[in-house]
Formats: sequence, C-alpha cells, structure tokens
Amino acid sequence: MDGTDRADTTRPDRGERTWPRPPTRPLTTYALLGCCCLVFLIGPASGFVHSYGTGQALEQARSAYFERWGVVPRALLSGAARPLTTPLTALFLHGNWLHLLGNLLLLHVFGGLVEQRMGPARFVLFFLGTGCAAMLCYAVAHPESGEPLVGASGAISAVLGAFLRLSPHTRVTSLFPFLFFLPLRFPAWVVLLFWLALQWLAARQDGDGPGVAYLTHVVGFTLGFLYAWLRYRRARVTGPTPASEGETEP
Repeated sequence: MDGTDRADTTRPDRGERTWPRPPTRPLTTYALLGCCCLVFLIGPASGFVHSYGTGQALEQARSAYFERWGVVPRALLSGAARPLTTPLTALFLHGNWLHLLGNLLLLHVFGGLVEQRMGPARFVLFFLGTGCAAMLCYAVAHPESGEPLVGASGAISAVLGAFLRLSPHTRVTSLFPFLFFLPLRFPAWVVLLFWLALQWLAARQDGDGPGVAYLTHVVGFTLGFLYAWLRYRRARVTGPTPASEGETEP
C-alpha cells in the first residue's frame, strides 16, 4: 500500500504569520526499519549466520534465541527481573522473512507521515511505548502461555491507528485477495478500519499456541489512535504535509 496526503489547514490566530512546513525525510522511520533488518539478519531466523548451524541445530538455536529475547508471557508475569526487558527486545525480532517484510512495508508506507506530525523524538517513544504495551496486554490475556512473542507488529499497528486519526482521508493503494489483487485506491479510513476488523475477528480465535498474535495488533491500533486523538485533537497544521514516501502530491 502507498499513499498521498494533503493535510487540512486552519485559520491562524489574528496577527500570527504562518509558513508552509518544509518537507523532511522521516529519518527515524528509516532508522527503525534499519534496526529491524539488522537484528533479523544477525539472528538465526535469517539463515545467514552459519555459526547457528543448519537443520535441527538451527531450529534449536532459533527457539532458544526467541525464548531469550522474545516475550514469554509465563516468564514475564513470573516476577523475575530478566524477562522485564523482553517487551523492548522482542520488538526488533521477527520469526521469518515474510513476517519481517510485511512489517517493513507497513512501517515504510505509514510511518513517515506519522513521524512528521509527531516529530522524531516523540515518534520513537510512541513506537517503543505502544509496542511494549501491546505485548504486555497480550501476556496478561495469555498468562500461562510459554510460546515466545516477537515482532514489531504491535508498534506498527499503533502507527496505523495514529495514521487513521491524523490523516483519515489520505488515499492509499491496496491489494485485496478477494478482488484478485487488483490495485484499488481507497481513503485510509476505509482500508484501516477494514484491516482492524480482520484483526479483531482473528484475535477472537487466538489461542496460546504458536501463530500470529492478533490481539497485539488490535491493542496497538487502539492505543495509537487514542494517543493521536488525545494529543493532536487541538493541533494546528500550518501548511500542506508532504506526500508519503514514493509519491507526489496531487
């Protein structure tokens, strides 16, 4: 999916002079993308580091790696000190290439505009905070689970929620399997609410076993939307916001 956006403008206060905000590169978004890639490439899931072995040895190394750095709900809620850091470390782990590339695509498309609205420092704190909170909520909902939870999906879902609040009428190009993957353009609110509904339906089927932790997506999205709504409901945009990465404004 990709998108363009032109933010609404509001009338400045009497006597206040405003200028269009200059376009800036979303360097924090790029840095987060780079961190996710780097951590994946040096871990056993990528298959690039031969010291982890092959075959059964690689699978054992992968399981041990995720148990050490991922969120294991049973361990996180045990009261031990070491697992308390795992919600942060687990954000930058991914189970396989498909998991990684899916998250990178969403963050690349939607992260830039949200970063520009929030600012780099606030954006990275938002990303880390909502991601950790989403994982903690999953752990509380599945306290007996011994399966590691990894990935930036909760944080990226929060970015999607914030995008829905900050720029709901941005048009994004989407590919839907049931429409034969035809590239169609819809307002962001249509695409994101449809995505949220799918996550919610899937979360109701979540078990304690391995698989996609859809609950983290729902929690992250909700936290991101609520934060953006509370923080930016009175914010004033003084000029057009640059288009999302890869496109130009209409």
